[in-house]
Amino acid sequence: MVSQQTGSRKRKAPVEEAGAGSSSSQSLATAGQGEGLLLPKKQKGLVERRSVVYYLKGREVCAGGCANLRSFEGELRSYAVQRLPELLTERQLALGTLNKVFASQWLNSRQVVCGTKCNTLFVVDVQTGRITHIPLMQDKVPVLARPEMPSGIHAIELNPSKTLLATGGENPNSLAVYQLPTLDPVCLGDQHGHKDWIFSIAWMNDTVAVSGSRDGTMALWQVDPDMFSGSTAWHKGGQLPAYAHISPRDIEVIPRASSNPGNRKVRALAFSSRNQELGAVSLDGYFHLWKAQNNLFRLLSIRLPYCRENVCLTYCDELALYAVGSQSHVSFLDPRQRQQNIRPLCSREGGTGVRSLSFYQYIVTVGTGHSSILFYDIRAQKFLEEKSVPSLDSFPGPAGRKLKLICGRGWLNHDDLWMNYFGGIEEFPNALYTHCYNWPEMKLFVAGGPLPSGLHGNYAGLWS
Repeated sequence: MVSQQTGSRKRKAPVEEAGAGSSSSQSLATAGQGEGLLLPKKQKGLVERRSVVYYLKGREVCAGGCANLRSFEGELRSYAVQRLPELLTERQLALGTLNKVFASQWLNSRQVVCGTKCNTLFVVDVQTGRITHIPLMQDKVPVLARPEMPSGIHAIELNPSKTLLATGGENPNSLAVYQLPTLDPVCLGDQHGHKDWIFSIAWMNDTVAVSGSRDGTMALWQVDPDMFSGSTAWHKGGQLPAYAHISPRDIEVIPRASSNPGNRKVRALAFSSRNQELGAVSLDGYFHLWKAQNNLFRLLSIRLPYCRENVCLTYCDELALYAVGSQSHVSFLDPRQRQQNIRPLCSREGGTGVRSLSFYQYIVTVGTGHSSILFYDIRAQKFLEEKSVPSLDSFPGPAGRKLKLICGRGWLNHDDLWMNYFGGIEEFPNALYTHCYNWPEMKLFVAGGPLPSGLHGNYAGLWS
């Protein structure tokens, strides 16, 4: 059931380490110091209370219960979000001969669960590099005809309480749900569901998930533990514990666009917990907004400004904004505003496309198809820049260059297709199809593989 591989610990020099030596404690401590200046007692007390030392001591006493400490903790987190990207360094993880990682999520402080194009679900320990394969659930009725080409696992999502994980099954059309932290199988949505591959999954709450498929439909699934006791369980040859087979509560069809009625594949989903609404992007260049409760009710459809390769979507609750990644742009959408005030950002990474997106506070992280990670400040509406230090006595300042993390080579299969169609080119940029943050420990997991569909290879790296 379990196979293991050991990853190498090859280290790569950071892209830019200028200014890395100035820590938050230094900058905050010097902010209250003035040469030859005596502060009043009350004001001096305020300065001391803004220091990192005071915060750490106060946290031991109040255990996070003091309002001023929570406020200061928020300020430190905002500062870390701004400074973290330039301090990250890469350690590549060896994934053997697996083909293209499409999806990933942190399970805990050292384990990441991933899904690949070769339909493999596995957990990698980022400290040791150890890989544990997770058996896939099989349909109750065996699939007679296999897909015309490998499709793989395109989505992995944890519910809000992190007690359930939703992904694809052995049949990429089916929705598989596992229990956490054991990863025991719970149920498989293979009855009256999708007729084509699942591209995206979003949880509405702890027991309701929505899947989007390239068959142009969205399915709403109810995952209720109480229902399993009366369900018919099935497993093959004793390879997996028994699990239930379920049907969707509701299925809705994406509206057909008059311009390209055959390309309404649902490519990405993102849920707004604040408004209880679900955003969906279809490959015909439209953004759709749905009300998600006991069923799905479509509120509106918007033609996207950039219509080529809209393959990723994310949502920021704090800013009430959706972000859509396309071939060379990221567009920002507020469905409640007729006119969008935030201009799209252009990645300009050789037209290789935006392949993965995430929001954290006001920073947008962009994974491209050209082995690079970019960081966009949505408040300033510009990319974060590299820092330079003119002298030892000065603070780091903008260098005028876009901050860009370049990922390593990964692994590429030197097969006949690589030799005959790509001329034996040794290196191909990796498309970064997925990335996920572990913010408490300031770690970023990034993975993907070569962009050309015919090439077989992988990349995975831990940036910390």
